[in-house]
Amino acid sequence: MSTFVETKTLNMKKLFIPLIAFGLLTACESTPATTEENTEVETMVDDHDGHDHDGHDHGDEMSGPEMPAVPADSKIFFANLEDGATVTSPVYVEFGAEGIEVEPAGLVKEGYGHHHIIINGDVIPMSKAVPADDTHIHYGGGQKGDTLDLPAGNHTLILQFADGLHRSYGEALSAKINVTVE
Repeated sequence: MSTFVETKTLNMKKLFIPLIAFGLLTACESTPATTEENTEVETMVDDHDGHDHDGHDHGDEMSGPEMPAVPADSKIFFANLEDGATVTSPVYVEFGAEGIEVEPAGLVKEGYGHHHIIINGDVIPMSKAVPADDTHIHYGGGQKGDTLDLPAGNHTLILQFADGLHRSYGEALSAKINVTVE
């Protein structure tokens, strides 16, 4: 019986060693790559609807490429709602952007990013990752609008722009309005 257990253990070691080596090789091959021509970095994200679900505290700064600068004269805005508007739920919200291009999450490129809506929350500081929860809605697919189900009452909506890794462009690329849902 002892020989059977020793043989099983030896066979298990033979199976796990190649699996461990494969895992290390795979991890090394998924390192982000940069180009000399621009600051574009291709990053593989664990993504569901374009946002990260890795369980990390997204309030902290993320590692990765340098945060792109906010393009001069760029702004984001609510294209179909004004501050103080009275609306009915569901509410269609159209996102506007000028001087910066909207694209899906995943790549970090100067002059590009994507939208987030923060419901009854605060602007995310520059370079901090936007959390993914019921208050912080990600539009990592490059969406330019959405329909929100909001309960009756007063709500603050913040449109927050972020880079391809969901790092906020801060106050400079945010817009805040208050709406009343009847």
